[in-house]
Amino acid sequence: MTLYLWFVFFLAVQAIHFLGTWKIYESAGRKRWEAAIPVYNAIVLMKIIGRPTWWTLLLFIPIINLIMFPVIWVETIRSFGKKSFLDTVLVIGTLGFYIFYLNYTQTLAYEPDRNLSPDHKAADTISSLLFAVIVATIVHTYFIQPYTIPTSSLEKSLLVGDFLFVSKMNYGARVPMTTVAMPMVHDTIPLTKRKSYLTWPQLPYLRIPGFQTINRTDIVVFNWPADTVYKFRDRSGLRVDKPIDKKSNYVKRCVGIPGDSLSLKDGLVYINGKELILPERAKPQFSYNVALDGKTPIDFENLLREMDVTDGAGFINESRDTLFISALTAAGAERLQHVPGITAVNRIISKNVEDGIFPHINKWNRDNFGPIYIPQQGKTVALNLETLPFYKTIITDYEKKDLKVNGNEIRIDGKVATTYTFDQNYYWMMGDNRHNSEDSRYWGYVPENHIVGKPIFIWLSWDTNGKGLNKIRWERVFTTVDGEGQPQSYFKYFLIALAAFFVGEYFWNKRKAKKEL
Repeated sequence: MTLYLWFVFFLAVQAIHFLGTWKIYESAGRKRWEAAIPVYNAIVLMKIIGRPTWWTLLLFIPIINLIMFPVIWVETIRSFGKKSFLDTVLVIGTLGFYIFYLNYTQTLAYEPDRNLSPDHKAADTISSLLFAVIVATIVHTYFIQPYTIPTSSLEKSLLVGDFLFVSKMNYGARVPMTTVAMPMVHDTIPLTKRKSYLTWPQLPYLRIPGFQTINRTDIVVFNWPADTVYKFRDRSGLRVDKPIDKKSNYVKRCVGIPGDSLSLKDGLVYINGKELILPERAKPQFSYNVALDGKTPIDFENLLREMDVTDGAGFINESRDTLFISALTAAGAERLQHVPGITAVNRIISKNVEDGIFPHINKWNRDNFGPIYIPQQGKTVALNLETLPFYKTIITDYEKKDLKVNGNEIRIDGKVATTYTFDQNYYWMMGDNRHNSEDSRYWGYVPENHIVGKPIFIWLSWDTNGKGLNKIRWERVFTTVDGEGQPQSYFKYFLIALAAFFVGEYFWNKRKAKKEL
């Protein structure tokens, strides 16, 4: 829905509210017209039902308002003596339209001094749960979201089994575009395979200002743009048009920002003609072939464990004279070169054209690519049959233009186009595990409206290959994602602070008890 349609929808809701509640307002001693003024009518209603004015704000927060509306409906009828279980079921079951029936058919007796406390323990429990869900949803949507690393694309920086806190505030929290959805879940209802949301109505993209912009080398969580296709690298044409904020969450490193010229040469990233320097904590990995003399015995199991090789490794032929390692850091490759019995360590570099590489023009491969332009909001590029493959998805999927090509003629929204001006910024995301990462090299640019947040903290790291307490990677618990030098765990300081809190609380309560005596 466009902003205009949302405005019309908002006015329609206000009209329905007035028609269904004006008599209720009068019964509470207010003026009839007060039920017709947008926003003000909600403030007045909070006074009528005896609830704080700031509840009005919750009515305009997507997802939160889905919880608040039923609460307000119930509170409204209870303010006029309708407190039975049947009344509650009717007002919720009719989506509030039961209030229409009361407004026009009943003599309403307003109870200004009604008891706001729950009548019984079950009601108190429900009230507490609703409040907890509201607070948790606000935190989850606008401040901090938990996230789990599912793949090895950022291995060595972020490991499979890392549990993160992702900040929504750094880049600015994105207001939910999907307005009808279950709180605190992504696209699927837990323990089921059913969608957790409705695709209509949708809010236009809106982001609360953050306190930093996305920089090159930042690790970023975003919605996978290619989730509009049936499956990865699918060419069937089938689509699953998920809302933007319900597309699968991915985490990669941003290596190109709006306005950059990006290229890959033998696996290394170049920005505007200069090699991109990664931070110390980033440890890019590539695939290697390791040649052996065939005579010297080597304990590869312990050797690979020592170098923390976590992806696949194995011999590529029956003679067992060449070992293939799927992902290895430069330091690991250097270590292998000094192992007796190893004659060569060769980084695998793709030279031939590879299928599936963006923009699918059968020209590049995963290690040698570009240069390409990273689109910047407001910038204009030439548009012709040669440049169209780079920007076609942007025009049709991300910026929702009607694109038609007839011979050499390109039309956008019915007009002949020889240039195109971008509506938003775009980014280029890649994994540090260069040969084991599904990233922008395969599906292209990441639009700004797909950005979710910035990983800032690892609160737990779980090694599925460990046993017992060894499943926990203790050295990674309570470590920061960014920063200078190598990661440092703050877990012991957390335990010290926690112990100090409980000791302090004990002596405080003891002192308080003495004073009361």
